[in-house]
Amino acid sequence: MPTTRRAFLAMAAGVVAGCAGCSAGEVEPAALRFATGPTGGPYEVLGDRLATELRRRGLTVRVVKTAASIENLAMIADGRADLGLSLADSADEAVRVRRAPVSALARMYMNYVHLVVRKDSGILRIEDLAGRAVSIGAQGSGTAFTAERVLAKAPFKEPARTFRLGLDESLGTLAAGGVDAFFWSGGVPTPALARARRSIRLLPLDTLVPELRRAYGPLYESAIVPAEEYELPGPLPTIGTPSYLVCATSLPGEVAFSVTETMFASRDRLEAPDAPGGRLDRRYAIGTGAVPLHEGAARYYRSVYG
Repeated sequence: MPTTRRAFLAMAAGVVAGCAGCSAGEVEPAALRFATGPTGGPYEVLGDRLATELRRRGLTVRVVKTAASIENLAMIADGRADLGLSLADSADEAVRVRRAPVSALARMYMNYVHLVVRKDSGILRIEDLAGRAVSIGAQGSGTAFTAERVLAKAPFKEPARTFRLGLDESLGTLAAGGVDAFFWSGGVPTPALARARRSIRLLPLDTLVPELRRAYGPLYESAIVPAEEYELPGPLPTIGTPSYLVCATSLPGEVAFSVTETMFASRDRLEAPDAPGGRLDRRYAIGTGAVPLHEGAARYYRSVYG
């Protein structure tokens, strides 16, 4: 499906005409730099699929692997990326506190906070992690940002000792006894956790939702992990927070419109993480809180709903 002439012109506006290898009057479209996530993670998978769909529309896209939310937002803010994926709480903090020039294209799907321990451990509640070793997620990740907030609200007699490890490293370190627990924020099921389901347990976190909402607003929701996803003894109540597709506020409006339109036109092929309430939906997508919708994305939604 070819890109519209208007979108092509918008993409071309930011580059220099007559570039090396181009004949007089020709312009090479600028590449959209799309910051996604670590190799094998859900942001990388979803980002790669969306990039493929954008290329089918005629847009030039370069995917950049990152540590995820915090790094993605920093890259957009300082001009190293045009698009990115981010957890809602990370994006909210970037816009409201740091005044980063970041806008939203869509709220995409719900992430579930997983607090994981070994199945044979005696750890039953987050309070049991007082003074223990906990991996909060990789440096620069939204998981780490959320985990720090969760731990700050936990009723500890002494703080947990925290380490910054990615998902695979956290799983390995937990199995080896190097940490007592780790955090992960992602869709349900997360494949790596589903594979390890016989050796792990998840701790409930629902009691902290009211505290988080009082401190930070409705970024955090009560969520339920279905028992069958990880062979749990029953549904597990936890904390949910959405993921956003974000962009530079300076992204041309026609490009933002085209990216948003492409995402919804190809949603069946994107196969967004299959969690309750998590499939791409236009009415769900516009709820991006303090992170303003880009005017191009808002125009797309108006074109659909009037």
